[in-house]
Amino acid sequence: MATFSTIDTDKTLIAELVIAACAGDRDAFGELFERFERSVFAIALRRLGDYGEAQELCQDVFVQALLKLDQLREPECFGAWIRSIAHRMAINRAVRRSPDLAAEPAVLEAAGADDVTPLIKLLAVERRAQLRDGLSRLGELDRQTLEAFYVDGRSLQEMSGDFQAPLGTIKRRLHVARKRLAKQVEPLTAV
Repeated sequence: MATFSTIDTDKTLIAELVIAACAGDRDAFGELFERFERSVFAIALRRLGDYGEAQELCQDVFVQALLKLDQLREPECFGAWIRSIAHRMAINRAVRRSPDLAAEPAVLEAAGADDVTPLIKLLAVERRAQLRDGLSRLGELDRQTLEAFYVDGRSLQEMSGDFQAPLGTIKRRLHVARKRLAKQVEPLTAV
């Protein structure tokens, strides 16, 4: 059960994210998206009953929220505010949509729904750029170790032969290199 201090801390964090997003911080809005995407999607799916439409509506709700974010008077109420937008937009879409058309099951299976939204793709591109930047700041041995394991898919045994070092040394290098990379990337993700 959440305590009042935890709830207050969450509201404070959300308020800070909203204020930062209003000031143009895309990462702050991305964090808000990650925190509230599921609840907005659930509302859309419950109202519309269609996975694809719910995905589309979820994106539309967050675009609308981004455009109207400066109108939110109480930043700590972002969650309730975005859920009300989702309800309103879902009702509007349900009223305006055309009637369902019957389709063969094979056609429906072939269509499939894309779980990756444009915003998720954009955030992934930014994370990869941050990771590449962090890698470029590492020493050569750390960078080579991480790239051999994660990029090239080399096994620890193969790396031991390539680097002419015992297996334990390779494991230690990999561990240390990961920690150093985390320190390089941390300031970028904390913004």
